[in-house]
Amino acid sequence: MIRTALTRTFGLAAPVVGAPMAGVAGGALARAVSLGGGLGMIGVGNAATPGFVAEEAAVPAADGLPFGIGLMAWALEERPELLDAAIAARPTLVGVSFGDPAPAVARLHEAGIAVASQVNTADDARRAQAAGVDLLVVQGTEAGGHTGHRAMLPLLQEVLVLADRPVLAAGGIATGAGVAAALVAGAAGVWIGTPLLACPEALNSPAARARVCAATGEDTVLTRAFDVAQGLAWPERWPGRALANDFSREWHGREDELTAEPDAARRVVEARRTGDLSAAPLYAGESVGLVTGERPAADVVRELAAGAERALRAAADLLA
Repeated sequence: MIRTALTRTFGLAAPVVGAPMAGVAGGALARAVSLGGGLGMIGVGNAATPGFVAEEAAVPAADGLPFGIGLMAWALEERPELLDAAIAARPTLVGVSFGDPAPAVARLHEAGIAVASQVNTADDARRAQAAGVDLLVVQGTEAGGHTGHRAMLPLLQEVLVLADRPVLAAGGIATGAGVAAALVAGAAGVWIGTPLLACPEALNSPAARARVCAATGEDTVLTRAFDVAQGLAWPERWPGRALANDFSREWHGREDELTAEPDAARRVVEARRTGDLSAAPLYAGESVGLVTGERPAADVVRELAAGAERALRAAADLLA
């Protein structure tokens, strides 16, 4: 069994945290990841309700499993009730990312809840560390969903030099060997999203899971087109990595024109409502080509951990 600061702190069998993907990672997926030995997380979007948080958190909590909840710092300014709901759910971990986590850290610590924050630059890491978060999550641009512009491995190395607390790696990791590479680099674990996109416990549709399984690593695009079309308040520095579709091929790079195109906005909103993947965003990372079929999330986590252990043992043979 692999032992790291992450597994020791949270009593995990695998150094794996499931990314809190809004619209995908609900209570059932969090439960499955935790059953596999990792730490499952629930994604809370800016339009979520406190009732959603309570309902989804009740699923892993009913089995006494560790779980986490992921919040967006920029959204909490307008939706402080989401932080209240997360604290009331009594998770093991709360992620506060995409903005300054400092306003939330004290309340979470007072409630006995550990705090993680995804960082996309070295300055992000310094601010999060100064805010007192317990875990730094280095999220590279390879990751699916909203992300930054730095590649994971160079940024991971920078953050490991400046960090005085555990660091997790996120972005582009979908095999046991990838997990092992992050651990050898110095990470205490990995934070994965794309490998869980085709799990039946996810909140996404069967059609979305099939599209993920058919995609290759060359099929993603890092774009603001979907956010601009919907008028979402995502800060510009965090575009979203999604599978390219008809809408992104038409509008990526033309985001400034979208604000004057109400028909385009209605197209994306309606596509999200109906599940039309030609226009709705389907967020996925560059490792999506390694996701080739639906698999239970617990199996994904167990196989990542087992593969990482094999890779680490094999790497030891490289030493003279």
